[in-house]
Amino acid sequence: MPSSRGHVRWYICGLLFFATTVNYVDRQVIGILKPTLARELHWTESDFGWIVFAFQCAYALMMPLAGRLIDAIGTRLGYALAVVVWSSASMFHSIARSTAQFMVARFALGAGEAANFPAAIRTVADWFPLKERALATGIFNSGSNIGAVVAPLLVPAVALHLGWRATFLVTGGLDVVWLVAWLAYYRAPERHPAMGKAELEWIRTDGAPEPSRRVAWLDLLRTRAAWAFIMGKFMTDPVWWFYLFWIPGFLHRAWGLNLNSLGPPLVAIYAAADVGSIGGGALSRILAARGWSANPARKTAMLICALGPLPVMSLLFVKTLWPAVALIGLATAAHQGWSANLYTLVSDTFPRSAVASVVGLGGFAGAVGGMVTAPLVGYWLDFSHGYYRPLFVVASVAYVAALAVIQLLVPTLARAEV
Repeated sequence: MPSSRGHVRWYICGLLFFATTVNYVDRQVIGILKPTLARELHWTESDFGWIVFAFQCAYALMMPLAGRLIDAIGTRLGYALAVVVWSSASMFHSIARSTAQFMVARFALGAGEAANFPAAIRTVADWFPLKERALATGIFNSGSNIGAVVAPLLVPAVALHLGWRATFLVTGGLDVVWLVAWLAYYRAPERHPAMGKAELEWIRTDGAPEPSRRVAWLDLLRTRAAWAFIMGKFMTDPVWWFYLFWIPGFLHRAWGLNLNSLGPPLVAIYAAADVGSIGGGALSRILAARGWSANPARKTAMLICALGPLPVMSLLFVKTLWPAVALIGLATAAHQGWSANLYTLVSDTFPRSAVASVVGLGGFAGAVGGMVTAPLVGYWLDFSHGYYRPLFVVASVAYVAALAVIQLLVPTLARAEV
């Protein structure tokens, strides 16, 4: 890419990456602290399942509304308001003393964090041409894995020295740093003071942005492309929630890992996920550069990512820590590659003015899937006395099933008529 084209769009992508990183740090704190909190507050597995349920319930309820809000008031103000809400909720965890109070805090956190992906996907649609969107999505989406890597390094250090309550204050404070940077730097492409003519023309390679218009949810739900994204999220997001919230407990129960020893395995798992996010986003771009059209390039990338989690079912037979970590890392890498391409399906098939709304609907479906499964996972673990391994079998096949549904709904990618 010629240097004269400019790089402002990649700085914007960096802000999206930063936001997604702190978003995932905030949501993962409770999973890392779960053994400590369960011991101090006398939680059962089902108690923790209901706490996760509260987060995902708010996430599900707010996802469509968050997408609507972003489309209505724009990403600059909408993103900022969301971060104010989730930062405050994160800090509120520090004064919670019961399961019910943690549920309230998690509900508020989910309500704020629901806006992150609709806002980020809308920003990518505004700032990148079609040929770069999968890579940009993969880069900012990798922030979820960086957050998941930062959290097991930061949380134990703060909790061991200052206590678990201070941990929520520290992680919530990171959001304020992002908020200041976002408000200082972000503007629409046409109004950004650092934007050059060559870069703006490159961003608008696919044509001028569509005029802002309100698209009814019912109109979106009449399209097969929207249902492809909704079903993809509903069938695979619960797997990621499982990896995010329950893996620390699995490692603690299976191998006795505590705050002092959880860090390296979790870092390895989510570092692998980070590689998968960027690699999966770049894969369809590489295929397109070799002359593949959008449909086979995107679907082939999704197929490769869907096959990646299948080996995790062999956890049924793994008895030592690091082979298990390697299998889980492969599965999380494949999930994030899948996610980068799944999100890009929306900007492939919908006008910019509807992107955040469609992402919100899909996020709602994914959160509902996670909301339904979280208590079930908790009750299963209480009933089975912590027998996690069958859960990994279900997680391993979810992506192939989801891709089959997507292919049935949209055998060929085309712009949806809304």
